[in-house]
Amino acid sequence: MEPKFWHERWSRNQIGFHLSEVNPYLLQHWSGLDLAGGSRVLVPLCGKSLDLLWLASQGYRVLGVELSEKAIEEFFSEQGLTAQISRQGAFNVYQAGSIELWCGDFFALEAGMVADCTALYDRAALIALPPLMREQYATQLNRILVSGCQAMLITLDYEQAQKAGPPFAVTDDEVRLLFGECWQIDVANEQNILGESWKFVQDGVTRLEERVYRLAKG
Repeated sequence: MEPKFWHERWSRNQIGFHLSEVNPYLLQHWSGLDLAGGSRVLVPLCGKSLDLLWLASQGYRVLGVELSEKAIEEFFSEQGLTAQISRQGAFNVYQAGSIELWCGDFFALEAGMVADCTALYDRAALIALPPLMREQYATQLNRILVSGCQAMLITLDYEQAQKAGPPFAVTDDEVRLLFGECWQIDVANEQNILGESWKFVQDGVTRLEERVYRLAKG
């Protein structure tokens, strides 16, 4: 997935991955993480998700990373927030209150930039990436995040041959292969959501499982 792909998706407003509400799993399971008040949360490939606003409303400091400047500008505009813009390494940083959205390539993040991030929230990052990039993504997280970091990860699992991604299918075995060496992994929720996913049904998908993971970095 080259950057051009995502820029084109945003420019054409082809953003079916964007939810018009806070993710229900976030509401149900975030409290299961052992986080101190005011923790800084890294949100990779964040788009203009309303989850960012919810996390900030709970007292967390949010660091979202997004390739599309259009997505970031729409987030602040739609939420009626005025962002101050600065530069941090290879990133343009948009900040309003406790929300910082860094515009740039996630893989350009350095450990020092996220040294105080003790939490990770991934709803749509891992599943947005093809297999090789998923390996690179996990390696990057393993490298830059501090020991003790708590994470919430949401995945989709289906027969990849039945539908082209994104979102891509990520099996439980793959999650454990990618993160098992550095993270403790627990499944917080698992359910079949095919009945509420008509686009997948139309494409011929016969099984669609959504999983919520809690991870703790050793």
